[in-house]
Amino acid sequence: MPIMSKYSRAEQDQLFEKLLNALTETDVPADLALMTLGNLVTYVLHQQPSPERRTALAQQFGTILLKSVQNKQAN
Repeated sequence: MPIMSKYSRAEQDQLFEKLLNALTETDVPADLALMTLGNLVTYVLHQQPSPERRTALAQQFGTILLKSVQNKQAN
């Protein structure tokens, strides 16, 4: 079952393009990009008021990330 988002596909695509442009316009190495994105994810998670909510979101994010990588490998 697909995950439903409260954000439109257009909103997601617009933000994705901005982030992707920041990483690709200077040919950032993959390890630096991943480290930086990890720091960004941590920053976003720390904006949550409760540690319990942060933990739940981090677990959900990790699960979805792993599924997305596994799905790419299956294709």
